[in-house]
Amino acid sequence: MSKHMAVQLRWLAKRTELQKGVTWGVPWKEGALQRSENLILLDDRAKQVAVQSWPTAYWADGSVKWTAHAAAMTKGETDLSYTLIKGESSLENSVLSVEETEGYIEVHTGSMFCRLHRKGSSLIQEINHGGSRLCSDGKLVGIREARLTIDGYKSFKEEPFHSIVDSAEVEQRGHVRVVVKFTGKHLMESDGRKWLPFTLRLYFYANQDSIKVVHTFLYDGDPHQDFIKGLGISFKVPMKGELYNRHVRIAGDAGFFSESPKGLETFRTTGKYKELYQEQTEGRKIAFDPEQDAKFVDMVDDLAVWDSFKLIQYTADSYSISKQTKEECCWVKAAVGNRAGGLMYVGSDHGGLAIGVRNFWQKAPSALQASHLSLDEADLTVWFWSPDVQAMDLRHYDTVTHLKSSYEGFDEMRSTPYGIGNTNELHLWCLEATPTLQSLKEMLEEKEDPALLVCSPEYYYSTGAMGVWSLPDRSTPLKETLEDGLDRLFEFYQNEIEQRRWYGFWDYGDVMHSYDPVRHTWRYDIGGCAWQNTELVPNLWLWYMFLRSGRKDVFRIAEAMARHTSEVDVYHMGEYAGLGSRHNVLHWGCGCKEARIGMSGLHKIYYYLTADERIGDIMDEVKDSDYTTVHLDPMRAYFPKDEFPTHARSGPDWAAFSSNWLTRWERYEDTYYRDKILTGIQSLKNMPFRLLTGPTFGYDPGTGVLHYMDAETNGHHLIICMGAPQVWMELAAMIKDPEWEDMLAEFGEFYNLPAEEKMRRTSGAITGKDWAIPMLSTTMMAIAAARNNDKALAEQAWSYLLKDQAHWQINLPVESTDVQPLAYIREIKELQGISTNTASQWSLNVMICLELIGRWLPENS
Repeated sequence: MSKHMAVQLRWLAKRTELQKGVTWGVPWKEGALQRSENLILLDDRAKQVAVQSWPTAYWADGSVKWTAHAAAMTKGETDLSYTLIKGESSLENSVLSVEETEGYIEVHTGSMFCRLHRKGSSLIQEINHGGSRLCSDGKLVGIREARLTIDGYKSFKEEPFHSIVDSAEVEQRGHVRVVVKFTGKHLMESDGRKWLPFTLRLYFYANQDSIKVVHTFLYDGDPHQDFIKGLGISFKVPMKGELYNRHVRIAGDAGFFSESPKGLETFRTTGKYKELYQEQTEGRKIAFDPEQDAKFVDMVDDLAVWDSFKLIQYTADSYSISKQTKEECCWVKAAVGNRAGGLMYVGSDHGGLAIGVRNFWQKAPSALQASHLSLDEADLTVWFWSPDVQAMDLRHYDTVTHLKSSYEGFDEMRSTPYGIGNTNELHLWCLEATPTLQSLKEMLEEKEDPALLVCSPEYYYSTGAMGVWSLPDRSTPLKETLEDGLDRLFEFYQNEIEQRRWYGFWDYGDVMHSYDPVRHTWRYDIGGCAWQNTELVPNLWLWYMFLRSGRKDVFRIAEAMARHTSEVDVYHMGEYAGLGSRHNVLHWGCGCKEARIGMSGLHKIYYYLTADERIGDIMDEVKDSDYTTVHLDPMRAYFPKDEFPTHARSGPDWAAFSSNWLTRWERYEDTYYRDKILTGIQSLKNMPFRLLTGPTFGYDPGTGVLHYMDAETNGHHLIICMGAPQVWMELAAMIKDPEWEDMLAEFGEFYNLPAEEKMRRTSGAITGKDWAIPMLSTTMMAIAAARNNDKALAEQAWSYLLKDQAHWQINLPVESTDVQPLAYIREIKELQGISTNTASQWSLNVMICLELIGRWLPENS
């Protein structure tokens, strides 16, 4: 990058006028940005905007590979485009500041003040805005449902629990952005038990009166006894003044529910009081004349006091709003709807607090509740899991496995949720007065579609920082057909998420594995064929689709998948820490626990584009996942006992390890993990047939050495269909080892040779058995064809992508068909031969082959 080179930035989506903080990432071509060089941000009027920048990854030569940036946008800056250039900032110091004591962390944004506890049950002591305390006692809350059997009778006992902070630290301190991180557990109030570890981050931006909150909890209970009845976060909101000047606002499907603890609608409300009632509903302060309005005020005093309101999102398609006068009285249904916006405001005539939960209906059952509105302090609670529905049930779907009839991998019952996680995002807004409905609408849009600045696909492509992929090219009829196919496959899954309702607290973000055209549904009840759980890397498919298109809809689906698969499908603690669960009826149900399910390469594009700290945590967690395989050998069914500590296949096992290590190396310049990669590569170089050997090796995590085993094992297609080609090409760009590149090309050229030729070249050592499913090998073939200028091999690769290969083929054009009436529970469209394995691998290989061997695409195929 020259001194005057500029990186153009645009908003991922059209922005509201709401003030907002934004954090985003930018890649850099090797050598373009040195760590000593500073960056400034200009808007499209050439005005400098305050920006906070930090490196998130480095190239092997020490230059910066990725940077992250934070800016605090005010009104008038939210619809502009921006440019990032080298230079020194001329802006004055920020108003954002942090003060720390032994007991507290205090953050001043210039617009509000927040005091946070370092210990105890309460995380947020208070939030002060405009001299008024708008919030206090922010803590995590929950309810455990204990299921007991006493004298043959089942009993259910509900026990509350709340957060206990173990540590609070300022994770990032800057002039634009401050991040405070809490860690702790939840305390059972009945017996003092500590469980459900949590991480909670608060994000503050200069001059902003809002806070972003990211909450993660891990499950460490017994699924047969520890049923979570409710899980959420609560706040105290001061309430002052008359009850009719206190307000609740709840976002519904398209508009807002607007009421007060005491309305002005009486049996005899007429005349000017009708007008006042309208003003009250709009949130304006109401003042009565003690003499002229005494009779009406007396009637108002007689009205019921609605002390509590709650919205329960039961499913992705159903919610209710209800209210209550007293705890000993019933709840009265106020409204019903389909998909609530997931935002609630509670306040009085001195201001209040609005809370918005992202993906509220998508992650049902969820709820928002405001209680004690008639008192000096109201309770405002966000329920990530609503206590008004059935308790969270994490037991397995059966008491036995079904290895013969299903695709469950191992005949071992290892279905356990112990160690899985779930992350939720919410936003808090501190408000000096009851907001207008338009303001609430802007908050709703902002929390659901958070601001993000992105680069153009052409810029992402030019840096080479994210592996090998192509830009869209419709210059020929066949290329246009392929591009249409890629778009329609994505749109098919986009529609399936809605059509099949792939929503829910533990499910949102994943898609299903295999389709059943007889029942016109996915094989949701067949082990190994239900949830995808990163099988054949759909994550990479979606992220490359975004990089080459810049489409917001692609980004949001990829984001949801990154969030789900990095949390729910992976173990963050316990005996399987660092591994994930293979596809099953339940996300954690399969007996196969493998490193490739949670490898860093699946999530790091999201991390680099957003600088999301939680994804950073997860990528740190898996850096030593190879050690976990000592206790759970991925090849234990084939080599139960031998001289090696464990075993690893070159792919997917060692490929996943190397993905984790590459991420660790580029993020932290940690040469220990670089050297483990180089040790593994040297081991492969020393094998009798280099990368062709295997795929199974003895493995020692302590040394990183792969050991030769004189046994040809099956599963060669597994080497290359779980992300290995993408990881290895990116690795090649870092280590610049010609022999490693040669080995990749050799593998691609060898894979589809006839068995006789494989035997001839290896003197019978490689028999040619089980080098299956040629379509999966097309990226490796393209590497070979491009490196060796081999047109015939390139054409062979294209034939595997374009011609019928049984169920591993995508038939173009991609067209769904209507299911006949009465054959399914509702009208739907289906794509009968679809599987997510095929869709993700075909798309991924096409995008890479267009880049490497697009010049040999047969136009008359």
